[in-house]
Amino acid sequence: MNTLSSKPWILGLTGGIGSGKSAAAEHFASLGVHVVDADHAARWVVEPGRPALIEIAEHFGDAVLMADGQLNRSALRNIIFSDPQQRQWLEALLHPLVREEIAQNLAQAQSPYAILVSPLLIESGQYTTTQRVLVIDAPQTLQIQRTLLRDKTSEEQVQAILNAQASREERLRHADDVLVNDTDLKVLKTEVERLHHFYLTLRGGQP
Repeated sequence: MNTLSSKPWILGLTGGIGSGKSAAAEHFASLGVHVVDADHAARWVVEPGRPALIEIAEHFGDAVLMADGQLNRSALRNIIFSDPQQRQWLEALLHPLVREEIAQNLAQAQSPYAILVSPLLIESGQYTTTQRVLVIDAPQTLQIQRTLLRDKTSEEQVQAILNAQASREERLRHADDVLVNDTDLKVLKTEVERLHHFYLTLRGGQP
């Protein structure tokens, strides 16, 4: 069992859509840091065979399932976006399960610090479970440009996602560290390495 002193501290990593947080997280992982993705945890708890998916199907009916038994996310999204009460029911079911999944994954970390990557780190309150927050930041025009290239989506859709995520000011207000990703991947990786060496000097996430 880890003693408290050797237990990895947790870095929360976030950033708006198209900021480069996934690329940053991948590079931290390549440096040997244990990385847990909140989105992956959220998907995993509703996999076929998991209790949450059975409850969701019982509550909403088979219309939210696809032929192969997977969750039909777009059907479920349509229901919860038009009915706040149903959204609250779903969140009450899933949030504790996702929290538990994240905690179990983070507990397996062997690296000096571990990273929780979450696009909604601030909005969901997940940042309260971390000792330090790193925000990957990029000018909004660049975020839109990158997302359009990556997702082949419309500018309106990207703008809607940007509007739904925490405002840039709000994210930066919670940040202990900010990595401005406004050039290329090479510069991003160099900055990640610089932060990594700094983080290795910290105890409990603090200098």
